Amino acid sequence: MTWAEKAAHVLENQHVRLHPVTESDREGIRAVAMDPHIWRYFVTAVKNEADFKTFFDTCLADQAAGRRVVFVVTDRTTGRTAGSMSYGNLAEADARLEIGWSWLGRDFRGKGVNRWAKYLLLEHAFDRLGAERVEFKTDVRNEQARKGLRNIGAVEEGTLRSFNYMPGGRRRDAIFYSVLRAEWPGVKQHLIAGRT
Repeated sequence: MTWAEKAAHVLENQHVRLHPVTESDREGIRAVAMDPHIWRYFVTAVKNEADFKTFFDTCLADQAAGRRVVFVVTDRTTGRTAGSMSYGNLAEADARLEIGWSWLGRDFRGKGVNRWAKYLLLEHAFDRLGAERVEFKTDVRNEQARKGLRNIGAVEEGTLRSFNYMPGGRRRDAIFYSVLRAEWPGVKQHLIAGRT
């Protein structure tokens, strides 16, 4: 069984529930995804219904092909779809994967949803999949995401200049963060204690 197959499970605690994306999630995701603020630093932009269809269809296709494990994040307090996060760049032979493609709707930012979703994803990666390294990357200009990654205990590693194109043609500098297996116990306690 591959990591993509092992990873595609429901992850939950009293705060959030993450489940692998299915066609039935389309409307719930659409309800929060049409906020242009979400897509400012993404390599894709969702500006209209056609963009959303392409975005969501790509999530389903990536999931089906094992390129990503796309999770729908539900806020357990409200029962509403909050956003999405993924495992990707699954380098099983090197015991390395990326947590990314992360976004939350406006109503769920700054409420602890990101912390608990990242906690579940990290726990699953280290304790069940056997990862040695979990990495994250974001646009060097995305101060909110960078702060969020530092707050969950990820270590800033450096910037890869001119990493990829962004909508509109800008070349993005990508900044990398990681959590290593040896760091996970401390990061786990940090997240449980809510010191983010």
